[in-house]
Amino acid sequence: MLTDHLFRCVAVLGATFFLCAPILRAADAEKKEDKPATDAAKDGKDSAKAKGKEGDEKLVETKHKITINGQELSYTAKAGTIILRDAEDKPTASIFYIAYTRDGVTNAADRPLTFSFNGGPGSSSVWLHMGLLGPRRVVLEEDGGPLPPPYKLTDNEFSLLDETDLVFIDPVSTGFSRATKPDDAKKFHGVREDVASVAEFIRLYVTRNKRWPSPKFIIGESYGTTRAAALSGELAGRHRMNVNGIMLVSTVLNFQTIRFAEGNDLPYILYLPSYTATAWYHKKLPADLQKLKLPEVLAKAEAFAAGDYNSALLHGAALKPDERKKVVRELARFTGLSEKYIERSDLRIPLSRFARELLADDSRVIGRFDSRYTGLIRDRVNDSMEYDPSGEAIFSAYASTFNDYVRSELNYESDLSYEILAGLGWNWGENNGYLNVGETLANTITRNPFLKVHVSEGYYDMATPYFASRHTFNHLGVDPELSKNVTVDAYTAGHMMYLNLPDLKKQKADLAKFIRGAAGKAP
Repeated sequence: MLTDHLFRCVAVLGATFFLCAPILRAADAEKKEDKPATDAAKDGKDSAKAKGKEGDEKLVETKHKITINGQELSYTAKAGTIILRDAEDKPTASIFYIAYTRDGVTNAADRPLTFSFNGGPGSSSVWLHMGLLGPRRVVLEEDGGPLPPPYKLTDNEFSLLDETDLVFIDPVSTGFSRATKPDDAKKFHGVREDVASVAEFIRLYVTRNKRWPSPKFIIGESYGTTRAAALSGELAGRHRMNVNGIMLVSTVLNFQTIRFAEGNDLPYILYLPSYTATAWYHKKLPADLQKLKLPEVLAKAEAFAAGDYNSALLHGAALKPDERKKVVRELARFTGLSEKYIERSDLRIPLSRFARELLADDSRVIGRFDSRYTGLIRDRVNDSMEYDPSGEAIFSAYASTFNDYVRSELNYESDLSYEILAGLGWNWGENNGYLNVGETLANTITRNPFLKVHVSEGYYDMATPYFASRHTFNHLGVDPELSKNVTVDAYTAGHMMYLNLPDLKKQKADLAKFIRGAAGKAP
């Protein structure tokens, strides 16, 4: 999860680029903490001295056990940093990571390896780590609702650690990761710069841990899906590293699909089914729609969005009065808003207004990350969101539990503030327009037809709506033969669908099946 700042102006990258940046190199040696947790860490320190180079990297190892699917699993956790270096061998940044590897494996190179990160830009990897994939997860209500502090962790019996080793990456300026010189941090705060640094980290980790033969996977959430798609090109083009699979959680590859901007009608169309799902959840639809099951009402909303509504926005002022009245009436039915409000909005309701208007009579605003959440408001005449109740419900729980976990269970000490969500100025590209890394993914999957893609979408996700993601993949522009490489699974929660326990169970099963298939293993 992340604060994507998705309403900002973004820029289009070249259609066929492989993202590039100045080549970064890492230290040939490692300097571990003064008090390593295991003999392995001590050995690494001695090895660094033998190489004759000094670095300021850290590494702490701890041993743990967990039960997954009724089977006890022993694993090693490594929390540490890897230093990136420039062409002159000067350090440029320290990347913090946490890696989990299963113990007792005869040949680790045969085991799948998954690299994970969230988005923002500016988010640490904590959300996928402590919500979906890792061996420990934050305790919430079963439906993902918040609990009061103090917050707790529990073993994640739905972790993917039984299927794949896991590496959680915090990009520069997130988590404990920092540029060597604070003034140089902005050199990493951009689409191309970020991808180059993350790709270099992956190359270093794979090389140092002898994992080049392993089936390799990438999983990202929100802007992390943007990064993942771009990485597919950077890894293949710069490092000649083809990955087996990419897992996209709450996808945005083409920012034109989600940015409400002057002259861009596409988001109004693609958000509509999510508006319908939200109105259905809060029982604001007319009786004939409200009585339907969610997939049934969404099918009707999708048909209207892609048909009459799309046509009406395309015609603009040329739309005939009787046709306009019909569209206004149907739009009101599918959003739960009044015809008068829709008419005043000229048929176009941006998310900020919908979130504020749907429950205006109850003085509540709905969530952006998950529209099932609601929160009280203070300004009852404001027509935009005061805040996102779905974000505020969990931010502190994740920050508090991680800060304790990394120190008390993983034995990693640092006085740095762990940046859960950092506000970063971001370089979206050189050209005016909309960032679209779908072109990069299309090029990669064309050149590497073995690459598989899994898409997780939440019906109540208002940050990266599911219909927008489907639009992107329907316009990817690859050979029809490659369409079988993309698997889409839908969930009955929001941006972080795994907060909802039934969705967490389903998502674990879906991703496990995907990894086994993409790695060439028996289902």
